[in-house]
Amino acid sequence: MDQKELSRAVARREFIKTAGLSTLALALPQHGLAHVLRSARPGELLVYVGTYTSGKSEGIYLYKLNLSSGELSHVATTRDVKDPSYLTLAPSRRYLYAVNELEEFAGQKTGAVSAFAVDQRTGDLRLLNQQPSLGGSPCYVVVDRTGKFVLVANYSGGNVAVFPVDRNGSLGAAADVRQNEGSSVNTERQQGPHAHCIELDATNRFAYVCDLGTDKIMIFRFNQRQGKLIPGKVPWVQAKAGAGPRHLTFHPGGKFAYVLNELHATVTAFAHDRVDGNLKEIQTTPTLPRETTAADTGADIHVSPDGRFLYCSNRGHDSIAAFKIDQRNGGLTFVAHEPAGGKTPRNFAIDPTGTFLLVANQKSDNIVTFRRDRKTGRLSATGHAAEVPSPVCLKFTTPFS
Repeated sequence: MDQKELSRAVARREFIKTAGLSTLALALPQHGLAHVLRSARPGELLVYVGTYTSGKSEGIYLYKLNLSSGELSHVATTRDVKDPSYLTLAPSRRYLYAVNELEEFAGQKTGAVSAFAVDQRTGDLRLLNQQPSLGGSPCYVVVDRTGKFVLVANYSGGNVAVFPVDRNGSLGAAADVRQNEGSSVNTERQQGPHAHCIELDATNRFAYVCDLGTDKIMIFRFNQRQGKLIPGKVPWVQAKAGAGPRHLTFHPGGKFAYVLNELHATVTAFAHDRVDGNLKEIQTTPTLPRETTAADTGADIHVSPDGRFLYCSNRGHDSIAAFKIDQRNGGLTFVAHEPAGGKTPRNFAIDPTGTFLLVANQKSDNIVTFRRDRKTGRLSATGHAAEVPSPVCLKFTTPFS
């Protein structure tokens, strides 16, 4: 290779490296761009794993994902934390918050939410404090985009709570609690309200709560100064009777929202009004190739970073369903089902570069890596899996050192 060819080869490598970092940076929150560009190493990402500790699990696990092969390797384990089922990272990445999915905490009939400091060199977690979640079985947690508030959904409590974040990342006493009311047609699962998730839109102005028990998606205006949830102009959207709305996600452009309905194993596409926060149904489509049974329930839902495809996990059927998104109207067209590589696929996650999709199979104690076809949306198994007891939540971040 002569000098001219060598120079071209080096330039190509540098372009690929820079392009990879740019893709990752664009896929992560805008407020973290500078830190991402300083810290991201092409070729790997970190993933925190939330679990249930009633069996063999010891707590929160940290793994490294190889972005070339899809291989997962264990980095660390945070022990002595009970049922840290759902996790979220602060925008700064300096803190991680986990719900403790319990029915009793500190002698009270409530679960808890835990705050951890993240070691910026190793990714290790150090417990800062815990607060009662003010409702039983908390199952979802998010941090608002300013990093000043943590929002929690309590499943058996049927409510949502907002906690202020102190300067050191620890949690203060709740700033607000909103109790849902009502029931629906499924007498076994919908005898009362069951708040299953709470999500904020990209503007941080609206919060959405999927209530499985009442078949409603609650809409709140979010007061970013006081951490208050104020019922929206349209306070809720009604799902189909017995559908059981579970999780909600937004299209990257913010024009569309998608809700996974657990009990019907369907997904509903909504037009999202970014001015007043309202949702207008576009379409509801099944996530399964056949009629559902009692064992077939939806679990999680995510849109690819490029906004072209939507994925849903199906328990019982033990699969991931892929749909193509119409960029004009938000409608969905079915693409394929891919076996999950284990039993009871709970949470799954698409890495920020859009290369891999990781599935947490709760009842087979494994996390399986799939490669995404960016053009078709289809998934293919990489042959890589990690043995993790009762995995139920996956959260990506870039390496810290």
